[in-house]
Amino acid sequence: MILEHVAIWTGRLEELKDFYVKYFGGVASSKYTNESKQFHSYFLTFKSGARLEIMSMPDIPDNLNDRVAKQHKGIIHLAFGVDSIKEVDQKFIELKEAGFPILSGPRKTGDGYYEFETIDPDNNRLEVTCLYPTDNNKKRKDLQ
Repeated sequence: MILEHVAIWTGRLEELKDFYVKYFGGVASSKYTNESKQFHSYFLTFKSGARLEIMSMPDIPDNLNDRVAKQHKGIIHLAFGVDSIKEVDQKFIELKEAGFPILSGPRKTGDGYYEFETIDPDNNRLEVTCLYPTDNNKKRKDLQ
C-alpha cells in the first residue's frame, strides 16, 4: 500500500502551487474547478510519485493552530527527501535567500538524518532531509 496523496486547504491557490513547483520540483496538473461549489484544486506530482493536492473554496475557516511558534496534535509537517547533505544545504540557502523563515537547522538529528525546517507561504511546516551517511544507516533495512 502507498500513501496516495496529502491535501491542503489554502486561500492562496496559485501562490502555493507556484511555491511547490519552483522550490520542490512539483509538476502541477491542470486546474480543476467545480463552479457550483466554487472549488478549485491542483494536484502536484513529485519525482518520487508522491502527490500533494492543494485546494481552495470560500468559507473554509483558517487553521487556528500556530504552526510556526508551537507544535500541535495532528499532521504537523511535510518532509521532502533529497540525496545528500549538499542538497539539503543548497535548498536551505535557496529558501533562506528567498525570504522563507528557517525554523531549525540544518542539523544532524538523533535518528540519523540531516535536515532543516521551514514554512511554505501558508505557514505549513516543511522539512528538507537526507539520510546522514554512516555505516549504521547502511545496515538499517527501513532506510533501504
